[in-house]
Amino acid sequence: MNRFARVTTLAAALLSASLISGTASAQLATAAQPSAAPATAPAQARKANIVIIGTGGTIAGAGASAINTAAYQSAVVPVDKIIASVPEVSKVANVKGEQIFQIGSESFNNERLLKLGKRVSELLKQPDVDGIVITHGTDTIEETAYFLNLTLKSDKPVVVVGSMRPGTALGADGALNLYDAVLVASNPASKGKGTLVVLNDEIHTGRDVTKSNTFKAETFRSQFGPLGYVVEGRSLFYRLPARPHTLQTEWDIDKIDKLPEVAVVYAYGNVNPASIDAAVKNGAKAIIYAATGNGSVGDYMVEPLKAARAKGVQIVRASRTGSGVVVRNAEQPDDKYDWIVTDDQLPQKARILMALALTQTSDPKALQQVFWKY
Repeated sequence: MNRFARVTTLAAALLSASLISGTASAQLATAAQPSAAPATAPAQARKANIVIIGTGGTIAGAGASAINTAAYQSAVVPVDKIIASVPEVSKVANVKGEQIFQIGSESFNNERLLKLGKRVSELLKQPDVDGIVITHGTDTIEETAYFLNLTLKSDKPVVVVGSMRPGTALGADGALNLYDAVLVASNPASKGKGTLVVLNDEIHTGRDVTKSNTFKAETFRSQFGPLGYVVEGRSLFYRLPARPHTLQTEWDIDKIDKLPEVAVVYAYGNVNPASIDAAVKNGAKAIIYAATGNGSVGDYMVEPLKAARAKGVQIVRASRTGSGVVVRNAEQPDDKYDWIVTDDQLPQKARILMALALTQTSDPKALQQVFWKY
């Protein structure tokens, strides 16, 4: 038996054990309940109908051993088996699974992003669908969530969820994360808040959230904090997204068939100017320059960036620091060079926003307004 077969067999065994355990727990819980409520009790509220879309990732991963929390194979467990391993979700909502991809999220590209977005849009239009949960790898979960946050035309809840440990590992976080995600997607209070990301008992807006650590369960952070928490089966919101999303944006996933190429070039000491030339030669319509500090550009990089702009490529100054605002005309004379700044957007999210903005305009002044608005 090869390694892949061993891993998938272990995954199936552990998931089956989890399902049996969950069923037994449910039976014990039922036995402990008091007798049926009087006939005069109010009718139970209708459970929400939630579609869980599987795309792969660690939440669908399995390791060769229960101690493999960081070394494992992602995207090997089908979404239906993941759902079956968390029987508690059926108490919260009527759920059904749909597998659209089975990949690690590092393999997401524009084509897959568009395919996912269009399928989510189709489902949201169905009157018998109250919300969507997307199981996703954590590497690019923030990019997918931000893209959906900007392009879906519905106020129904969409929650993207993943895990930092495979289901075969000791201390696996996927089961609780999935339960919490279904809980949030089923909550009427989640309506109209845009695409959300739920992990580690926290509810984040897709705009702000980012992965900050390679292996810790508490890796996801938002610069301005989470929107709320999930505690003991309750989703609690404490603030609202301030920037436009979903129904408030000018982009509709149903009308977008292709995204323009936007490159991210990372700055460092002694960065090679050839990286700018390579992006231009590969057809980039814009370059997000992930610069140091407040979008600082080394003196030897100014001319290559100016040359790219002269060829019609949009230049966007970002920061590699992970937080803060890039100030226009501070480190560089952006007005003079006809460059753009990201405001507080991280480079990887600035790429998403710029790609969408370029589907409608190539005017740098209008593009700058987009970054200040979103």
